Amino acid sequence: MKAASSSLRAAFSHCVQQVRSYDYHHYLCLLELPANMRKAAFALRAFNVETARAMDVASDPKIGLMRLLWWQEAIDKIYANKLIEHPTAQALSSVISESKISKAWLKRVVDARINDANRDVIDLPESIEELEKYAEDTASTLLYMTLQAGGIKSTAVDHAASHVGKASGLLLLLKSLPYHASRNRHFSYIPAKVAAKHGLLVKKGGRSEIRLDSRDGFCDAVFEMASVANAHLVKARELANSVPIEARKALLPAVPAQVLLDSLSKVQFDVFDSRLARGVLGKPPLWFQLKLKWHSWRGIY
Repeated sequence: MKAASSSLRAAFSHCVQQVRSYDYHHYLCLLELPANMRKAAFALRAFNVETARAMDVASDPKIGLMRLLWWQEAIDKIYANKLIEHPTAQALSSVISESKISKAWLKRVVDARINDANRDVIDLPESIEELEKYAEDTASTLLYMTLQAGGIKSTAVDHAASHVGKASGLLLLLKSLPYHASRNRHFSYIPAKVAAKHGLLVKKGGRSEIRLDSRDGFCDAVFEMASVANAHLVKARELANSVPIEARKALLPAVPAQVLLDSLSKVQFDVFDSRLARGVLGKPPLWFQLKLKWHSWRGIY
């Protein structure tokens, strides 16, 4: 029994370290959660880290896809009460047994990652709506599960979480553009309609590609996408009075989303500006932590 308890503690410690190492701004958000939600939130965020990074850490895309398919099977095994020798899976299994997290939501996250992984790097999404759905299926769904773990049921909270997740997901996709460009020299998260509107779309060999020689047009495209994210944050905050106090800390990811939006605005939406890579989302770490604490203390997001 002691060995099992020690193993589970080690599994949760692993989850905390994974989130701290690879999703630091959300790590700080989770520290503000009440104890009854925090443990589950770290396991869920670690699961998100595992699935979000699967394609990035793999030397071959096929290996990354295999990792995602492994997680798809792992979820089935967890709900069949089968033991999995993986720390994040062990922590997730414990959380699921305690909090009855919806299997459909976990599957939705992995399925979204698999669909994204199966997309050719030069296949552009047609519209911003496609990216909003991806953000809903990943970032928003993580918030739904965190709220479920806290026993919070509210239509207003779900609507607010949907908007916060969409804003967060869209903005993090924008932040990741330079990274993806350095890996495959394509901007696979700029929708074709947005690119065409700003004169960035060119046809090569029957395929559409994003022009790299128009920085102004590129910044205008980023601004258009960031504006959609901002609209989601505005809608989420309009619902604040209907959101129970105990649920508001789960929506604190709205704060780093706003910080990233402000940082993008400061650099005129040039995602290649090196200032975005400084500190936490372009801001000094202490400033970010104090801002987050202030929002947490006031019960706002």
